Amino acid sequence: MRTFSTVATRLKPLALLPLLSLIATSCAPSAYNSRGGLGFFGVLYLIMAIYAVISLLKQDWSLGKKLLWGAIIWFFPIGGSIIYLLFSGRSN
Repeated sequence: MRTFSTVATRLKPLALLPLLSLIATSCAPSAYNSRGGLGFFGVLYLIMAIYAVISLLKQDWSLGKKLLWGAIIWFFPIGGSIIYLLFSGRSN
């Protein structure tokens, strides 16, 4: 477990963007319009979700706290990102 934590803290958040975009888009299938493209709110959600996950990865919290906030963001796609950004007590 310590090895995973060490590797995760050394990875740059930009290296994780492809994975983060996959995660963010798989959470909210309702963000797509009838033609299969992202609508305005889908793009807004995608930006907010990616920002929340990158912010989460930058925190110097324990792995358990990061996993808890990650689960909140994952299982509550739009509300989880908003809850994280408003109430996480994160430092910039």
